[in-house]
Amino acid sequence: MQPEFIINKERRFLSSLWKKALLFLSVFGPATITAMADNDAGGVATYSIAGARLGYPILFLLPVITLLLAVTQEMGMRLTIITRRGLADLIREKYGVRAALFMFSALLVANIGTLVTELSAVKTTSAIFNISPAPAVVAIVLVSFLVITRGNYKLTQNIMLVACLFFLAYIFSAIKARPDWGLATSNLLYPHGVDFTKTYLRDYLLIGMGVLGTTITPWGQFFISSFAYDKKIEKGKVGLSQLETYWGAFLTDFFSFFMIVATAATLYVNRTELVDGAQAALAIKPFAGDLAGTLFALGILNAGFMGLVVVSLSTAYAFAEFFGVSGSLDDSFKQSKTFYFLYGLQLLVAMAVAIFSQVSLFQIAVLTQTINAIALPLVFFYLIRLTNDQQLMGEFANNPFQKWFAIVCTIVIVIASVFTVAASFFKF
Repeated sequence: MQPEFIINKERRFLSSLWKKALLFLSVFGPATITAMADNDAGGVATYSIAGARLGYPILFLLPVITLLLAVTQEMGMRLTIITRRGLADLIREKYGVRAALFMFSALLVANIGTLVTELSAVKTTSAIFNISPAPAVVAIVLVSFLVITRGNYKLTQNIMLVACLFFLAYIFSAIKARPDWGLATSNLLYPHGVDFTKTYLRDYLLIGMGVLGTTITPWGQFFISSFAYDKKIEKGKVGLSQLETYWGAFLTDFFSFFMIVATAATLYVNRTELVDGAQAALAIKPFAGDLAGTLFALGILNAGFMGLVVVSLSTAYAFAEFFGVSGSLDDSFKQSKTFYFLYGLQLLVAMAVAIFSQVSLFQIAVLTQTINAIALPLVFFYLIRLTNDQQLMGEFANNPFQKWFAIVCTIVIVIASVFTVAASFFKF
């Protein structure tokens, strides 16, 4: 038998571990949901095209993207928890109404473009399940509207976390594709296994920057700040929230790895061209089987749903903060009329464009990426300035390493955004 003091020590350890787990769960949600929503339908399309056009070597960029996503979203999370204010609210207070109006206008237009992209992916993918496109679009918009207007913060967070589980579909699709796992994982360390021609290197640069630009977006920075504020996370739990931010960044690119592997193992190997993610679900079927294609399509529909909810919320939250009106998922419709009205209006506009408009989706994608490329440098300018402010942040202000690392990261992200626009013009 074990001595009594050893048993007591084990009990204390387990009790301490359980308390830490409960504390972590109390802050869990905002960072993971924000990061996973970066893998929206547009993100899935970009990763799918990257795998189909470039094969396994594009995986080399994932660790870098994961680091950049973690660093930038940690800053937004820390800013909100320490100041008890959202990013948009602080921009309005520190930099004035003009800056707020410009930032919101850019965010609104770009976000509606993103929503149209999400619904277009749903429209295309619905055919795989033998569902008429228009009813599929209307149904997913209705569900997205009801989730927010009939629920509260806790329900919305739980639904989004359950939706994150559907990204497991990409793991099964990748397994069914029977990839070369050794080649895939080794490409995380250094790119190899293909013929690096001048054309391939050009595509690698443009598509690679596009992958980075589509993962780190202006709406993502505003959403993580506002969603964390709405959760009312206490200042003493900032360390746990930072940990969740790193976890969320890892998780989103963990699933991105399998998206790329699924398309690289089937479409790149067989030299099959892609123009969007929904096409990937159909294209991998002959090589990986119907189940792999169906799971890939299911992942796109789920990504589209998450994108609709999160991107629309980011606009509604930003408006509430920029212009000082009430906006919380725990408020009733009567308490936050403008917040809920703007959320629903975006969905209606995007739905109308996706169903009835003859506007080229390529043109919408270019416009959206262009606006994001213009807005993102300003978002990070404000974010860095605010998190550097000793009076505002106190002991939680950026230290010299964080400050300069964030500046370098921002420069890389800005370059990526510019290349994303260029990639759009090259019709990837």
